[in-house]
Amino acid sequence: MALTYSSMLDLQTDLIEFDLLNSITGETFASNSLEDNKPTLIMFICNHCPYVIHYHGEIVRLSNDYNQKINMVAISSNDIIEYPQDNPERMKELWNSLNLSFPYLFDETQEIAKKYKAECTPEFYLFNQQNKLEYRGRMDETSPSSDKKPSGKDLRLAIDNLLSNQPVCEEQLPSMGCNIKWKAN
Repeated sequence: MALTYSSMLDLQTDLIEFDLLNSITGETFASNSLEDNKPTLIMFICNHCPYVIHYHGEIVRLSNDYNQKINMVAISSNDIIEYPQDNPERMKELWNSLNLSFPYLFDETQEIAKKYKAECTPEFYLFNQQNKLEYRGRMDETSPSSDKKPSGKDLRLAIDNLLSNQPVCEEQLPSMGCNIKWKAN
């Protein structure tokens, strides 16, 4: 595992379109399927990363608290040849075990991760109702090696501000985690 920080895509970037396999349904899920006039949270995660595993409980809480108020989508872009635990079958198993219902998409070509400039898992991207990027970076200051329990405070504050038509603070900190497992060229 190589500790990697997110590269912080420019704020106000338009939501980058995607059309990827939803590991839960076996069907494709496209960005144009997102509900209009709702904020959208896109998370780049994977099954095996200890940083993502550290946040499993908080991802469940985010889903419970916000799934009716915002669009939520998770994307895994890891190379499944070298990391078979991140394949779509295992993705579906993980989602079922966490009792999550929002799409968990597989970016097989890794094209979407590259377009988002995703570098690590987890990374969080929050778009406003007009599909403009308002927040990108970390969930909170915790990590697997910290003694703190995740609260999601940075991401939750951004979501709450967006939902209450308050400005989202532009001072945002990068996420940190395992590097995305890029395919060998």
